[in-house]
Amino acid sequence: MTRTVNCVKLGIEAEGLDTPPFPGPKGQEIFEKVSKQAWKDWLARQTMLINEGKLASFDPKARAYLAEERTKFLFEGNNEMPEGYVPPKN
Repeated sequence: MTRTVNCVKLGIEAEGLDTPPFPGPKGQEIFEKVSKQAWKDWLARQTMLINEGKLASFDPKARAYLAEERTKFLFEGNNEMPEGYVPPKN
């Protein structure tokens, strides 16, 4: 049986994650409140932020920045693209 959550990002009842995305209270909160689709959308946004900002995943400042952006994206409804972002041409 598929687990569902009332997704805070999408504002609908949707399929939930299978497991918390990472350990700790924030991972548990995401597991309980964020759908698979919203998490997939965040992963795409995170990849774009890493690439556009040339961030290194081992840099503590980059990790803190991504955690802040994750909270804004998933829980605060922030869908703004980073300053200077130019979408790829088809």
